[in-house]
Amino acid sequence: MSDLAVAVEAAVGPLLDVLDSARDDPRLPVSATQFRVLTILARRPGLNLGGLAEALDVVPSSASRLCDRLAATGLITRAPDRHDRREVHLTLTSTAVTLLEDLRQRRVVAISAVLTKMPAGSRRALLRSLTAFALASEGMMAEAAKAVEAIPQDPAPSSADGLGAA
Repeated sequence: MSDLAVAVEAAVGPLLDVLDSARDDPRLPVSATQFRVLTILARRPGLNLGGLAEALDVVPSSASRLCDRLAATGLITRAPDRHDRREVHLTLTSTAVTLLEDLRQRRVVAISAVLTKMPAGSRRALLRSLTAFALASEGMMAEAAKAVEAIPQDPAPSSADGLGAA
């Protein structure tokens, strides 16, 4: 299977190049990492900072700094949770939504230019394969989320152990 994974990784390179080329515009106000944050938040509105850090596979302080920059440019808002002010929820601004839609349209145009050079049967096979890959990937993410949820939570410290509130 590792040989297949190596071949798929090599084959997907040109697709990634086409997708990245749509983002290569000096007028766009976001880096690749910031763009990734915006796309994650678009898929998961109201995600908290910890969830974003997990999705990016970074420590929360790194995710917080990314969010600081995105908030400063008017692309996201941070709002404390109504029930737990230590928890911060992240939301895209209308400017970010417009930016993502513009980038999505650019990607569609770039992909269309390549798809027109492919035979119709290959286009359909590509779509079927990418759809199967996406479903398998989502299944892996769902399994990982279930595994995390199954981890027992540490009990809250009690006043008996000297760590509780006075």
